[in-house]
Amino acid sequence: MLGRLRTLTISMAIAALLPLTAATARAEAAAVSEPRAASPGAAAQAAPAAPQAAPAASERVVKDDVLLQVGKGGVTHARETIVYEFAGKNELRRSFVTRIHDSVTKDRVFKVENVKATSPDGGPANVSTSSSGTTTNVKVSGGQGTGRHTIVLEYDVRGAVAQIGGGEELRWTAIGGWKVPVDDAQATVGGGTPIRSINCFSGALDSSLGCSQFYFSDHAHTQALFKQGRLLPDEYMTVIVGYPAGATGGKAIYERRHTAATAFSVNGVTGTALLALLILLLGGVGVLYMLRGRDARVVAQKAAEGDQAPVTGTEFEPPDGVRPGQIGTLIDEQADVIDVTATIVDLAVRGYLLIEEDDREVTGKLDWELQRLQRPVSDLLPYEQLLLDALFTAPDGSPRAAVKLSELGGTFSAQLARVRAAMYADVVQQGWFARRPDTVRSRWTIAGFVLTGIGVAATIALALFTDLALIGLAVIVAGAALAYGGQYMPAKTARGATVLAHTIGFRAFLERGEIPADGQAGPQQRIALFSRFLPYAVVFDLVPMWAKTVEDAGVREKGADNLYWYEGPAEWDLSKFAESMRTFTLATSGSISQSRGL
Repeated sequence: MLGRLRTLTISMAIAALLPLTAATARAEAAAVSEPRAASPGAAAQAAPAAPQAAPAASERVVKDDVLLQVGKGGVTHARETIVYEFAGKNELRRSFVTRIHDSVTKDRVFKVENVKATSPDGGPANVSTSSSGTTTNVKVSGGQGTGRHTIVLEYDVRGAVAQIGGGEELRWTAIGGWKVPVDDAQATVGGGTPIRSINCFSGALDSSLGCSQFYFSDHAHTQALFKQGRLLPDEYMTVIVGYPAGATGGKAIYERRHTAATAFSVNGVTGTALLALLILLLGGVGVLYMLRGRDARVVAQKAAEGDQAPVTGTEFEPPDGVRPGQIGTLIDEQADVIDVTATIVDLAVRGYLLIEEDDREVTGKLDWELQRLQRPVSDLLPYEQLLLDALFTAPDGSPRAAVKLSELGGTFSAQLARVRAAMYADVVQQGWFARRPDTVRSRWTIAGFVLTGIGVAATIALALFTDLALIGLAVIVAGAALAYGGQYMPAKTARGATVLAHTIGFRAFLERGEIPADGQAGPQQRIALFSRFLPYAVVFDLVPMWAKTVEDAGVREKGADNLYWYEGPAEWDLSKFAESMRTFTLATSGSISQSRGL
């Protein structure tokens, strides 16, 4: 009983205290919510802080809303409403991708035309367009350049619709190409034509990332809506709409792209040029055949006549009375140094000069002395007379009776050029060539080089600006062929070809290295005949073999230690002649041509 009373008393006490506690709490809350009274000084010290300035708005496209109407022929009219946040510049720029590489030689082209702009709130409205590479750039300027303005941009696009499979497809970068971010992008495609399929990609130009939303906006499927929440600078929203075949009649526009492949492509013009080059080359081959073929025919006809030993008893008669230097010029149509060397040996054999070999043990070097002999020069050809005078004329112009072969080195090149020119003139005078071979060769070669240079310049220019670079290459080939063929253009006359035929036969005789037996010819006469053939062996590059023949003839003749035109040092005899003559011809060619490339 007593315990129950105690419990009841405690409960009544707690109940009496609860209202008091709640009232106290409300009073404290009210005291906190109401401002306290403050002194004027304290109010002054606790003055409220000034509000912070709002950050400047960044330049961007707040909203870009495009309405595309696909019309007849696939021409797409665009009305683009742009809400643009300007930040001090009274212009905006947008780039349209209007050229896409379709293949190595072909581009798909989109033509943006009839561009105009308006602004209902005083924003920029002056339009200018320019093209750069694969883009068409639109610039809208003028008006107010601060704050938010609305610009309505209208334009037509041709080439956006293409024939794909069994239908048509509109593919267009409806939004993008901005250098600023786009907060909200939306495109609507309509035109009243039933739509079979739609798709949309956002991001980079070749992105496969789908847009935020795209769907048909009517039950008849004649209008589609495409949305993208945000685009970064230089990103695009590409819309793709499929139509039934013949719905718009639109076709893609393709243009040939100028590349290295197209610059050197074969077309009607370049094909004609290559055909002309082929005809020119065949014509050149025909001309060479007529000229060279005639030589070959005459040589074949006269070879048997030339292949006769031109010796009658003790007398020597070269083929048709031709001198060694003339033969060398006739064979290869060039007056070479070896032809001049053969002429020096021939002048010695014929008694106009004496070749004396120095004693190497005495002088310490290998050298020869050429001594002029007193003999009438009336039977010398002009180039022979010029050579003989040049050998025995000192650098100061005074005559000299003898000259060391080593002294000619470095001082004879100018005279050598004159001798060679006289040799060319001689073969023309003989009637073997219609014109000087060196002049004909130089004329054709220079013309070929000039034509090749023109072809190189033309190829570069045509490759940079046209698709006709093959014409330049054809000119280069023609020039190179002309320069090369020019080496074969000096043509012999019929008379020259006949002499050449006898010369070839005479060379075959020399290659056999023997003289027909003649019982009346004594050893000295046989050596003289061998010597007489030696200058021709120099021209035909048969010196080692033919000099050995002379050497053998001298060995067989007892006491033959010298030739009438060649004298060796003490203890020298004809057994050493082959080596001496081989060395002499090499040394002579080197000395007279020193410091001059031939």
